[in-house]
Amino acid sequence: MSLDKPVDDLEDQPYETVFFARKYGLPHRLAKTMIEANGPGRRACDAAATTYLSYLALCRRRES
Repeated sequence: MSLDKPVDDLEDQPYETVFFARKYGLPHRLAKTMIEANGPGRRACDAAATTYLSYLALCRRRES
């Protein structure tokens, strides 16, 4: 057992693909890919989704 982080750390519980996709408004396939690429932990997936959505917003601003 690791002493680095608590076992009941809710921020690092694994995401279900459907829940993650709905939370961020992502297509199911993209959400699944993000989870596979970053692992199922919520911290990493939240960071990836936030970064992705920020990037999309930046691209949309540049197109306008």
